[in-house]
Amino acid sequence: MAISTIRPCISLSQHLLYSTSNSFNSQKISSISVRKKQSFVHCASLDSAPTRQEVSLSVGTYLIPHPNKVDKGGEDAFFVSSNDGEVIAVADGVSGWAEKNVDPALFSRELVSNVSSLARNAEVNYDPRILIKGAHAATSSIGSATVIVSTLEDGILKIASVGDCGLRVIRKGQMIFSTFPLEHYFDCPYQLSSEAVTQTYLDAIVSTVDLQIGDTIIMGSDGLFDNVFDQEIVSVVTTNDDVSNAAKALADLARNHSVDTKFDSPYSLEARARGLDVPWWKKFFGMKLTGGKLDDITVIVGKVKNS
Repeated sequence: MAISTIRPCISLSQHLLYSTSNSFNSQKISSISVRKKQSFVHCASLDSAPTRQEVSLSVGTYLIPHPNKVDKGGEDAFFVSSNDGEVIAVADGVSGWAEKNVDPALFSRELVSNVSSLARNAEVNYDPRILIKGAHAATSSIGSATVIVSTLEDGILKIASVGDCGLRVIRKGQMIFSTFPLEHYFDCPYQLSSEAVTQTYLDAIVSTVDLQIGDTIIMGSDGLFDNVFDQEIVSVVTTNDDVSNAAKALADLARNHSVDTKFDSPYSLEARARGLDVPWWKKFFGMKLTGGKLDDITVIVGKVKNS
């Protein structure tokens, strides 16, 4: 991933067409069940009065570091509020900083740690963009990161995203909501940075989703969404009722795709759509740019259900 204000994008060869590696470590956080109040209006009847139901939010997480970054645990960082589950955050440290002898993990980890601290601040008022603002301002590490933060209050999910971390919402086997990446150009996403010139919370895309019982939320770094298609996400989620199992299954699928040089991944499809492909003489023989993208993979799966 390129540093947006310092240097051009890194070569595709740094991401695509890697040989497989067997040295993967993973990190699993056990599922969290939290109780929430949810307000909803029955869509079938416009004059029906809103009701409130007790619901629980179960969250499972799974992280697989880049195979070359296993020893330090990768450069992604995430947070799920353990007391009430109302705040979730994922940050992806920009790997280009390693070329400047800066550990990209430091910025993303401090940023998420600051989100964690600010999540208990009443002044945040369930506003994910304000959380991003405060966390960025409090981060002193050198580096940059993409980030996505969600907050849940009364059944309403608020999302703020800078860069290419993502979130999906699945309802009754259908994907009803999807964030989209913010980029300067291909493989150079918007990012919060320690540099004087940087994106800020004002550049975040902000969305809201009215959740219903049975909805499933999938949040993750681009290591998930660059390697797994949305229809695959739906298939995995709908066949895994347990959120921890679903998170692991998605992470494992992303890992497997990332090392498959013949898999036509979302990343390789986007690269070709942007005009990046194999040389013309390889095209003459029917070849094309394919392969997954080796990266840290963070997956968070949350399910809204009856208490």
